[in-house]
Amino acid sequence: MATKKKAKPTKRKKIRNDVYEKELFRLQLELVKLQEWIKFTGLKVVVIFEGRDAAGKGGVIKRINQHLNPRISRVVALPAPTERETTQWYFQRYVPHLPAAGEMVLFDRSWYNRAGVERVMGFCSEEEYHEFLRSCPEFERMLVRSGIIVLKYWFSVADEEQERRFQSRLEEPHKRWKLSPMDLESRKRWVEYSKAKDTMFAHTDIKQAPWYVVNSDIKKHARLNCISHLLSMVPYEDLTPEMIVLPERVDSRGYIRPPLSDQTFVPDICIV
Repeated sequence: MATKKKAKPTKRKKIRNDVYEKELFRLQLELVKLQEWIKFTGLKVVVIFEGRDAAGKGGVIKRINQHLNPRISRVVALPAPTERETTQWYFQRYVPHLPAAGEMVLFDRSWYNRAGVERVMGFCSEEEYHEFLRSCPEFERMLVRSGIIVLKYWFSVADEEQERRFQSRLEEPHKRWKLSPMDLESRKRWVEYSKAKDTMFAHTDIKQAPWYVVNSDIKKHARLNCISHLLSMVPYEDLTPEMIVLPERVDSRGYIRPPLSDQTFVPDICIV
């Protein structure tokens, strides 16, 4: 009796570039409207981006902020804590970066470092780790009670796709800076990171600030899905101003400019 062949998993069809660019621009225009609403109403918004290395978090953050005012929407990507910071209350180094009224802060990794890389790599003690799992939900509830909108995104990428992206970073010189020693070590600890993520979700996927998982095997899909979801989570109105009429320039007669030879210009190296 002939054995049945296993059906191959269907490969997801990628969005066409022209469709992607058109939809991305539409969403970015909506982000500008959201920005103006945040400024006008004095909202305070925190968006946390977490996930595996090479999961595409940076690409999404870049597209979100591409056309926004950095005075309203800013990115926080903190380096490793200093010796002094390691002696502080754990959340203390993040608190100064929280938004004031009329601001949105995008955390490119956040206090969840303790539940991820610090746990897996042994950078914190067992006591510090378990205290984080206890206190993090209370910390986030406190933020929400104070009027801060907290959105948390976890970017999920398949093992094979992550490996392909690591190989791409090795081959392309302008991407090699993205491969840190921690990234290389994480390749060996896939299972440990998976277990840490499961435990983190079990403790911190709370009603007041739930986790939203973004499938990021296809980067363009992940960008559109994440931005669209972000827009749906913060109700806003269109405050686009009416068309502006530029005033006539003031007559400059009587003003004598200094000679151009007094200025130092950047050399023109354009290759024709």
